[in-house]
Amino acid sequence: MVTKKWNEEAIWALLEEVKDPEVPVLTVVDLGIVRSIEQVGDAWQITITPTYSGCPAMRTIETEIEAICLDNGIHLLPVKTVLSPAWTTDWISDKGRNNLREYGIAPPENEVDKSALFAEPVIIPCPKCGSRNTKMVSEFGSTACKAHYQCNACLEPFDYFKCLK
Repeated sequence: MVTKKWNEEAIWALLEEVKDPEVPVLTVVDLGIVRSIEQVGDAWQITITPTYSGCPAMRTIETEIEAICLDNGIHLLPVKTVLSPAWTTDWISDKGRNNLREYGIAPPENEVDKSALFAEPVIIPCPKCGSRNTKMVSEFGSTACKAHYQCNACLEPFDYFKCLK
């Protein structure tokens, strides 16, 4: 039996198969939570950063990373979690942003929400029709990392992946 020789690039590609359990159109690579992959002797160390420190999906993500590596004969050290630097929505790939939009979730806008300071609401385009005539229904959506919006043009509700800087 021939065992595949793994390198960093091949492991990054393999991790493209690990989906975020809360938003299944995103991979852990698209989401930007995989921070590094390093060879340590004959093993590999994968380092991840949670989207926020209390994210309930992180243990599932760790387990999925460990399982896909084990299934592919990769000798893996325990998945390492680092909290600094803190995850930011800037780390979501362009492919991930497009996948969110196609799935019906508005991707994060690349601006910090200053509406609390200036009383100007952030305008979030509708992922279904593209209208900028939308309103926030709730700061909290189906998961803690999303807010709930509604489009005033097509009347469709949608989630917005909150921008974190």
